[in-house]
Amino acid sequence: MTVSTAEFNKALEIGRPPNIVKLFPNSRGLLVSGKVIDRALTLKGKAMTMAANGRNYFIIRGALMAAQKANAAIIIEIARSEGGAKAYCPTNYWNMARQVDQVCNELNITIPVAIHADHYGIKSEKDIPFARVEIPTIFEAGITSIAIDASHMPDDKNLLANLELNQFIPDWAGLETEVGEIKGSEGLSSPAEALFLIQGLNAHNIFPNWIALNNGTTHGLEASSQGIQVDLTAAIHQALTPYKTSGAQHGTSGNSSDRLREIAQKTNTTKANVATALQMISWGVEVNDYGNAMLDSEGNLVKVKNEGVTEEMWQAMVDYAKEKGWKAGGYKSLNLPFDNKLLGQPTAIRERMSKRVEDFVYNMLVNVFNAQDTADLAIEAILQNGSFDLGAKAERIEDPADWTHEKILARSTTLDTDKGPKGDFDD
Repeated sequence: MTVSTAEFNKALEIGRPPNIVKLFPNSRGLLVSGKVIDRALTLKGKAMTMAANGRNYFIIRGALMAAQKANAAIIIEIARSEGGAKAYCPTNYWNMARQVDQVCNELNITIPVAIHADHYGIKSEKDIPFARVEIPTIFEAGITSIAIDASHMPDDKNLLANLELNQFIPDWAGLETEVGEIKGSEGLSSPAEALFLIQGLNAHNIFPNWIALNNGTTHGLEASSQGIQVDLTAAIHQALTPYKTSGAQHGTSGNSSDRLREIAQKTNTTKANVATALQMISWGVEVNDYGNAMLDSEGNLVKVKNEGVTEEMWQAMVDYAKEKGWKAGGYKSLNLPFDNKLLGQPTAIRERMSKRVEDFVYNMLVNVFNAQDTADLAIEAILQNGSFDLGAKAERIEDPADWTHEKILARSTTLDTDKGPKGDFDD
């Protein structure tokens, strides 16, 4: 880090949002709005940082150590399906900020970190009343950025859900929206569909930092070679240029480093989610360059001896999964029942779990995502703005009169979009 101690201290004084200051008044962890992270990567250009999915404490610890080593601004996140009211992970919307803040203070982590509520899923209009109550609570617990994901619904209802829930999101917070469920090669997003969502939000003075697309990738273990459609992504981002919306790349597991470099170099992506790969790496499962867990001839995960958890612990996890009838993709549900068991392992085992994550994340940040030294850019942005709130990148260019409730419904009928197959595509 090239910023001076005085500059860091000033950023710490003015750069932490009100909820973080209230929760951690004596902290030296630089927890910031997602806007700050997006701004830093935008300033660097042709760069994106990792949104590391913190399914367990070892991932959070390893990702933060890697970001510090790379001097990279980073995002720690969890999705609603993973860490919401029906969580299958010990990390959740209400304890994630506390875990991150603790690690930052223990290890003297000085890089800026955003705390992101990923995939706050709205499956139908019936979910909105509950969301009105719950969203404020997650910001009270230290969330500094959120993804409203109503992509499961038709385009008009997606936009209307975003408009309805925006009033519960602080103006200073990072904001992500999504169009097209993340499900692979079917139901791909289109420029028209993305424009409909972003233009409708723009007309109501809502300016998302990121838009997530179905651009050919999936969540979880990806067996297909289809992967991210770089040209499609670039075309959609180009169409959105007047609205200054960055891209959020979901489902990076299953895509080679070369393809991820292309996304960073050829699109406006500044946020790249990595989830399943980090979980597997922390446990000691063998993964390839694509971030995919390796399977043996019988479809079982391959554990690297003397890496990650102990061999005895891994066998217990395998036996538990077998008893539940879970295949490799279902191993994500081991996070919650095994959390205390993993925390109860010897120090050396816990440290090698985090170190394995650190090595993987560092390589991605530096050699694939081009995120190194963006921590300085984030701190400089805070100092230049003199505030934790960097404001919007865009301004309103759409006429609100063209985006009333009735006109949104009418406009949506002109869209020729394919939602793809139905199903549960959460991760």
